[in-house]
Amino acid sequence: MRPLTSADPSSIGGHRLLGRLGTGGMGTVYLGRSPTGNLVALKVIRAEYAADPGFRARFRREAAIAARVRSPWVVEVTGADPDAREPWLATPFVPAPSLAEAVALHGPLPVPTVRVLGARLAEALTAVHAAGLIHRDVKPGNILLALDGPRLIDFGIARLAGATALTATDAVVGTPGYLAPEQARAADPGPGPAADVFALGCVLCFAATGSGPFGTGHPAAVVFRTVHEEPDLDAVPAPLAALVTACLTKDPGLRPTAEQVRHTLAPPAAAEPGPSRRAARAEVPAPAPGPDPDPDPAPAPDPSLAPGADPGAGRSAHPGSPPVADPAEVRAADPGSGPAEVPAADPGSEWLPPALPRLIAERSARALDLPAPGTTRVDTGAGGRRGPLGRRGLLAAGALVAVGAPALWFATRPASSKDPAAQPPVPLRTLGLQADLTGPGRATGIAHRRGAQLAVDRHNARTDKAFRLALRVADDRGTAAGAEQATRELLADPAVLAVLGPTWEAAAKPLAVACSRARLPLVMVSVGDGTVEPTDQRTACRTRLGDGLLVIPLIHYLSSVRPTRRLTVIVDREGGDPAWKLSNDLQQARPAGSTVTPRELGPGDSGFAAAARAVLDGGADAVVYAGASPARAARLARALADARFGGTRATTQQVMEPAFLDRAGPAAEGWVFGAAFSDPVAEPAARAFTAAHRAAYRTAPDRWAAETYDAVGLLAGALGSLSADAADRAALAVRLFRTPYQGIVKRLEFNEIHMLSHPGSAFLYRVTSGRYRFLGRYDAVRPQT
Repeated sequence: MRPLTSADPSSIGGHRLLGRLGTGGMGTVYLGRSPTGNLVALKVIRAEYAADPGFRARFRREAAIAARVRSPWVVEVTGADPDAREPWLATPFVPAPSLAEAVALHGPLPVPTVRVLGARLAEALTAVHAAGLIHRDVKPGNILLALDGPRLIDFGIARLAGATALTATDAVVGTPGYLAPEQARAADPGPGPAADVFALGCVLCFAATGSGPFGTGHPAAVVFRTVHEEPDLDAVPAPLAALVTACLTKDPGLRPTAEQVRHTLAPPAAAEPGPSRRAARAEVPAPAPGPDPDPDPAPAPDPSLAPGADPGAGRSAHPGSPPVADPAEVRAADPGSGPAEVPAADPGSEWLPPALPRLIAERSARALDLPAPGTTRVDTGAGGRRGPLGRRGLLAAGALVAVGAPALWFATRPASSKDPAAQPPVPLRTLGLQADLTGPGRATGIAHRRGAQLAVDRHNARTDKAFRLALRVADDRGTAAGAEQATRELLADPAVLAVLGPTWEAAAKPLAVACSRARLPLVMVSVGDGTVEPTDQRTACRTRLGDGLLVIPLIHYLSSVRPTRRLTVIVDREGGDPAWKLSNDLQQARPAGSTVTPRELGPGDSGFAAAARAVLDGGADAVVYAGASPARAARLARALADARFGGTRATTQQVMEPAFLDRAGPAAEGWVFGAAFSDPVAEPAARAFTAAHRAAYRTAPDRWAAETYDAVGLLAGALGSLSADAADRAALAVRLFRTPYQGIVKRLEFNEIHMLSHPGSAFLYRVTSGRYRFLGRYDAVRPQT
């Protein structure tokens, strides 16, 4: 915002002016304060345009119609005076980025956010069309993303449906790339409400992919493609493709209405405009049965600035406790379905991905950082009269001024040094994430998404960044079909330079093979090493210790923390080969020179009591469960407790789930676990990350969130070491393995066969008071711990 100049009035229509928000061809936009103390954006038309008698007549005609528009998603007008020497109108100041700016800064929006955006914009257009008005310039720059929903602004070139055009004959009104074919032809009878639906389809394509359906370039070329060629919708996510295609039909008579679009994207009652926004939100029906919503409400602060917080406050019972689902992580519909089956938009008020609320907060703070007042002129209105705020002025509520071409619309933001549009373009680098966000492993998937998003936000907040990061998330729903679709979508997007994931074991091999063939870097954060062959990993790396190496922290514990003399390994046959491997590794290692005796535990419900008796009969002072079942490990824990065994009991992270604590009960106390993930709440180096996570998601980070945060840091570091013209998939795949990175929980460095150098990459936990307590990096744990 710029200070007022000596040519600016000090007040207009009872509104005290505070600063300039922008200046354009039609006039000036001021930040003002209303008589009631509210901040407003006050738009003033230049006197030379108002001098035309026909201008004021046209203003009144459309204002009378626009004043009838009632929608929570249209910026309302609080005052206006079309008879002033310089006509003006005031709207509430919305300190929010436009859709164009949000996508430029943070990349495409997730599909659930696009659905909410589309449903509410369609509701706004339904109200506009019901009032007999056509907007005619629905585009990303005219859509503000507020915390409670989008706002459609700038009716500057709107016209009354069926009325005489307010522009010169054959003038093309609208913005190339977002105007309908009939709008581009400027032919009678002219565009109708279907033109706004066409523009809405273009907007949804832009929001979901980062680009419009008819490309960029010279306006004439874009208009030609709009009229004569089919839209490019290859990158539109499958759940939205059918609806967007229907909106972009060349024949306006075949497009859905705005009401049909709204009905497709949201439950009918969810978009009913009530007497107020609060009432409208209160009447929204409860969501359909499914994952509980997690609104992710608060903005994600910069971890480098986040204050330290009490590590225990607000912590879940254990790292494995599953968080509830995020609205942006709702399961997508079958991509083969028609537009009527697009999943319903979440009607909740918290609808934006985490990065955007922070941007809105920054805008709000900037609005309050008002410039020092300067000398201004006194405004008395035409003929010394102060402009009235009466019925005639209020009828100007919904419309700005009809003008001859978009070039004459006046700006709503300044082209200041802080405006992203005024800065040199910064390249955008997109990372993909394939995760189970709505299936059986959604807790792990959501942790990945949150950690990755915080890392992207942290990078983009840097003032010295050479490029911006964007995150494209594909929900594989924890199914083979979903994984195949998610992989295909990420690999088909040329903007995606690397992929994080997957978040469940069976999806790892297909994704690694596909990425290897596409020469696309793949960073696997949480999956083990049981399914992916070395030949499948030419472009893939893991940032965790493999399951086969989790014996290392157990050996350290049994050798240096609580040395054992006689160790019994209970080998669960249901655990398969990994269980036997763990047993063999312990027999070969012989912790502290101990005698190691394996004992097989057969499948089924029997054998647990016998195994416990064998432990005591053999004089063992330590037991290791070699298996992967939390339920069966819990039965063994109870059997050992019943037999009054008081020695060390240990196993690996596969057992370290809520089910073990629940089923073992008090018998879980004291069990020790070797794990590949850290607990950032207990890591001093991760204190800022934990505070940022709590601020953004109102909970402590779950397991794998910090590791995913570090994985994004690794990729950003590798990208930063490449020149701008060499930042492609193949180059990144090579550089990734040559880039050591010190993360917040461990150092990431790879050897010549792309394996993680494991010192410091494993951790120990112990059950204390019914919770998994982090002991620390395994080689730092001492006997007194």
